[in-house]
Amino acid sequence: MGRRAGPERRPEGRDNSWLDADAGRLVRPYTVSGGRTRPSVALELLSMVRATGRALKVDLTPEHTLALDISRSPVTVAEIGAHLKLPVAVAKILLSDLIDQGAVTARPPDPAADPADRDILQRVLDGLHKRLRQ
Repeated sequence: MGRRAGPERRPEGRDNSWLDADAGRLVRPYTVSGGRTRPSVALELLSMVRATGRALKVDLTPEHTLALDISRSPVTVAEIGAHLKLPVAVAKILLSDLIDQGAVTARPPDPAADPADRDILQRVLDGLHKRLRQ
């Protein structure tokens, strides 16, 4: 799939080479994660994360900020990945950064819950659909 021929639309004086009219934002996941491939904290798809409300002394990337905003109420790692429109592996890295800074806490899924349980999977799917429609 190539880019469509034709002039690019750019506001005067701005370099928007990282934007594509058809594809949107062209930032690779490894760029968002700073080149890292593993989170510093073990997280599962169904781990619940929640913002602590702690003030941070570091500047956050837009992706970190959005993940933190989504975490204002309890949410699964899978939902955050879907909302960020990033691979879950990248979402885990961003969330582990926030956990390391004390901005977010994580709780593993209930060990009694079977991750292959159809009801659980349906609730996760419903939550993802709800987030994506917002």
